Amino acid sequence: MTFLALLLAAGLLPQQPVPQPFPRPGASPPARPAQPPAGETPKPSAPNSPPPAVPGPKPTASSDPTEATLGVPIYPGAQFLASYDAGRGQRYYIFLSTTPYAELVAYYRTILKQRGDLVFDVPATHIFEIGRFREETMAFPPSVTIKDYTSEMSAGYPNPKPGAQPARFPSIIQIVPVTER
Repeated sequence: MTFLALLLAAGLLPQQPVPQPFPRPGASPPARPAQPPAGETPKPSAPNSPPPAVPGPKPTASSDPTEATLGVPIYPGAQFLASYDAGRGQRYYIFLSTTPYAELVAYYRTILKQRGDLVFDVPATHIFEIGRFREETMAFPPSVTIKDYTSEMSAGYPNPKPGAQPARFPSIIQIVPVTER
């Protein structure tokens, strides 16, 4: 322990920078790091590393989830939109459908052999729980959620591909697969 203190005192070990207080009115601006002379490019002190991954939509169609990976049927013709990090090691998957909300609900009632629950009247949102929710390990209950995106003010969810057909999707399907934990 004393050897470490001697190294710190001698300045041989790197030290944490001293935090600077917030600027105060009337104080001079903080000094800027020295700029290299004109014509010279600064040399990086460490190799460039790729930026950190940002959770959000998956970029390629090759990564589209399948019924086998989700463990639940995907409505025929539904288009994969994106997958998002739900937290606690879970993901949820969004699909767009040209099928009206009521038909999607009827399809999943038949396929999943359960009634599900209407959780909102406006916009109509129906949820089918497909697995046990474990609060200590899950952010969302494993489920299939159907949402009606049509209303007096909306003709549906806009197609994320500009100029593509259909221009809008009346329904969205969200799937939170069962995770083994």
